Amino acid sequence: MKFSGRIERCALSPIRKFHPYVVAAQAQGKKVYHLNIGQPDVPTPRAFFDAIGDFRESVLAYAPSPGVEVYLDAVKDYYCGLGFEVGREDILATYGGSEALQIVLSCILGEGDEILVPEPFYPNYMTFVNVTGAAIRPIPTSGAEGYRFAFRDRIEPLINDRTRAIMVTNPGNPTGVVLSKEEMGVLVDIAKKHDLFLIGDEVYRELVYGDEPLSSFLEFTGAAENIVVVDSISKRFSATGARVGAILSRNHELLGHALKICQGRLCAATLDQIGAAALYRALGEGYYAEIREQYRSRRDAVVESLKNIPGAEFRCPEGAFYLMVKLPVDDAEKLQYFLLQEFDDGGDTVMYAPGEGFYATPGMGKNEIRIAYVTKEEDLRRAIELLGLGIAAYNKKQKE
Repeated sequence: MKFSGRIERCALSPIRKFHPYVVAAQAQGKKVYHLNIGQPDVPTPRAFFDAIGDFRESVLAYAPSPGVEVYLDAVKDYYCGLGFEVGREDILATYGGSEALQIVLSCILGEGDEILVPEPFYPNYMTFVNVTGAAIRPIPTSGAEGYRFAFRDRIEPLINDRTRAIMVTNPGNPTGVVLSKEEMGVLVDIAKKHDLFLIGDEVYRELVYGDEPLSSFLEFTGAAENIVVVDSISKRFSATGARVGAILSRNHELLGHALKICQGRLCAATLDQIGAAALYRALGEGYYAEIREQYRSRRDAVVESLKNIPGAEFRCPEGAFYLMVKLPVDDAEKLQYFLLQEFDDGGDTVMYAPGEGFYATPGMGKNEIRIAYVTKEEDLRRAIELLGLGIAAYNKKQKE
């Protein structure tokens, strides 16, 4: 049987591909501490479940393809409350941020096109881009520079006649970088000058740990035709299983093309949109401040624990709930197999996301990992302790 060359260019997620080994480790009686996936253990607010429980229609019907009105209005009001004026006509409901990205990239990219993405980046970007026939041209960053990338002299030389867009996560996954207003302005200027789309993946917007105000590329109204924002309730409300997101843009030609795909898949789930609307309506700054403080404490626990691992190199993240770490090992993926198959401490072991899959540049990230600090502090401290013990045991074995 013959398969699409585009899908064959795609790889399994480095975040999820070790699941069978986790199952095998657990079957041996091991407890696996998870640092690999952005699945918060923060309780999903009851407002979501209450809204679904209160649904009284006799038929669970298709939602309108652009989205349920109550959800679109809730998203609109959320953004307007932050000072970013959008209308219902600027929003499309999606199955989470992932479908939003897939739809936008399908509208923008074609065979042989390129999109600029700072690396390391969320690995699924590679899949979403590859299936369009396009390719990621990475904007290189380094931990030594704090993963900053919004420099005109670094980005503009990468632009050619095949470049269609720049895509960034802000706050960053996996780096935790939060762009300053000035850095965002540089990206907007470049996109406008070169007639490119600027895609802002802003699903972690509320998770910033400095004193900076919440930001969005939507505030740059002078480049309205260039800017597309992708959002989701998954991280903001710890509702990853609800799969509700949004595309926001004032470029209505783009949204018109996106609507073709929205109509082709009929609609996003009616009940989940109703539950999502209730989350936006019921929760405000007090809720966001509480979860922000929770994740800040978890970040601090991980950072302090990592300092106890000799040779580990990392930057303290400014936002989201991830950080990249360079480990004193030859290969982080080999270390992961070792941790799941050969190592334990008192029946405990640990898993993470190996870093190589977060890069498009061959050879990069081989001894790096991404850590997601989404569980309680005592578990995070134990997980980092296990990581240090596992590194020592792995390196000792390598020398034997």
